[in-house]
Formats: sequence, structure tokens, C-alpha cells
Amino acid sequence: MEAVREIDITEIQGLRIGNAQDEEAKTGVTVLLFDKGARVGADISGGGPASRETPLTSPVTADNPVNAVVLSGGSAFGLAAGDGVMRYLEEHGIGYDTGYAKVPLVCQSCIYDLGCGRADIRPDAEMGYAACVDAERNRPAQGSVGGGTGAAVGKLCGMERSTKSGIGIHAVSLGKLQMAAVVVVNALGDIYDPDSGEKIAGLRSADGQGFSDTCRELYRLSQRTDLFGGNTTIGAVVTNGNFSKAEMNKIASMTRNAYARCIRPVGTMADGDTIYAASLGGAEADLNVAGTLAAEVMAQAIQKAVR
Repeated sequence: MEAVREIDITEIQGLRIGNAQDEEAKTGVTVLLFDKGARVGADISGGGPASRETPLTSPVTADNPVNAVVLSGGSAFGLAAGDGVMRYLEEHGIGYDTGYAKVPLVCQSCIYDLGCGRADIRPDAEMGYAACVDAERNRPAQGSVGGGTGAAVGKLCGMERSTKSGIGIHAVSLGKLQMAAVVVVNALGDIYDPDSGEKIAGLRSADGQGFSDTCRELYRLSQRTDLFGGNTTIGAVVTNGNFSKAEMNKIASMTRNAYARCIRPVGTMADGDTIYAASLGGAEADLNVAGTLAAEVMAQAIQKAVR
């Protein structure tokens, strides 16, 4: 029986990851570049996503390879970072050849981090370009970097009672199949270790001596109708498994199980939760195995983002 083995994400061929951030403004960009393109699916379970080109992931749209996935801060303002990613790719001759120009295909999702640091400075085209330049080194960091620079969790009662979070990365192999997850955890809810059930981050108690329970607090505020949508967990799983775009949509939806195992509550109208799933091809694998593995890998990445 094959064993699951942890690997470094840089072992996955055809994937490069870069970060750029503004430490003062507490915001940033993480870019996943696919050297030869990828078949990409998506699962959007949150009620308030800020996104770019997500229709490219639909099984009913053209099956053109996606060149990059961008995870950024800045709320909808941060979508400007995608322009810099497109400029970088165009300069390197990467994109869909229309006959008149090569048009890079870039999908993007953003977290709301305007309440952390400065609200008037958001990821822009220059920051998106800088993240691509950093990807040339392909030494992806975790924690408060890139798209996770301004991330926090447990924000139901405001930033003052939240817990700082960031970006997490985890990668494994199962025989020839490789699976990796990159996630920015910026959830309304609390974060749990799915194996032990232990709460590891989230809403802090009013006295700062421990944790409160976001679900219980939400029930207590059940008549509140102005719940602010300043949250979102955005991530991607990347595999060398050879799957169609439709199958990658299924893998993305199976990966959502990790969100449910680790984040409570999750997928609310105050979240913009999104998962991309990218196939680089090369290894034949079973869809059910890949989807199950993707959820396990994402759960580990979520914990790394807050630990």
C-alpha cells in the first residue's frame, strides 16, 4: 500500500510561487504561476467573493489553460494586482494566442484586509508584478507574507478580539501523485485542529485570557442583520494528476470539506470563501483518491496558516 509522504511544494514541476507585500499597510499578493498552463476548476462557497476571471474555471467555458492564480489582499481593490501579473506573463510570451496577441489567463480572489494596517493602500499592478518576479526564486514563505499579510481569524466582534493569521502551504505525494495546498485564512470563524478537535485560533474572550466561541456569539447576536462581510478564506490545490476541467471542479468541491473540518462557522454570507483546483498533468490518478487527498492537504495548510 502506498504511503502519503510530505514533500516540499517546490518539488512539483511546472508550479512557481511568489509573494510581495507592504508591511506597513499590512496587505500583499501571492501568485501561483503555471509554467505550461493548468486546467483549473473552482468552488465558491462564501457569500461575498471578490474575484477575477472565475468563469474560466467553469466546465461549460472553453478549455483553455490558465496561466496563473492570484491570492491577494485589498478586497475588490486588490483585483488590480492581476494587471501586473498579466503584464509579467505577456513580457515572457505567455498567454492564449489569439492571433493578434497572447492574452494571459489569470484567475484571482481577494481577502478583505482593509481593517488591518492601512485601508488606503491596496495591492496594485506593481505589487502583482513583484510577486511574479519573486516567483522566479520559487522559495515560497508561510505566515504573514504575500496574500496573508493582513489576514486574521475570529473577527465577529472586531479586529481587537481576532487572532492574527496568514498563508499556509502543505504538499504531499502518494506514489506518483503529488498534491499541494496554498491557503490564505481570513475567516469570520474559529480554527480547529480536525484530528484533536482543539481550537487553535479565533475569537478571543473579552478579557483576552482565552477564546470565545464564534458560533455561540453568532447565535447570541441572532437578530443582528448588519453582519459585516470582511472575511474570506481563499486557497488553491495543485496536483500533477491528469484531470479534466470538470474533474478539477469536483476536486475543488471535495477540498471544501477541509474548510468545514477546520473553520466554524464557514461559508457564511460574511465570507467570500473560494478554492481553486489546478491540474498540471503528468500522472494518472483516481478522482476520488485525488479529491480526498486534496481535502487532507488543505486541512494541514489551514493549520499552518494560523500556527
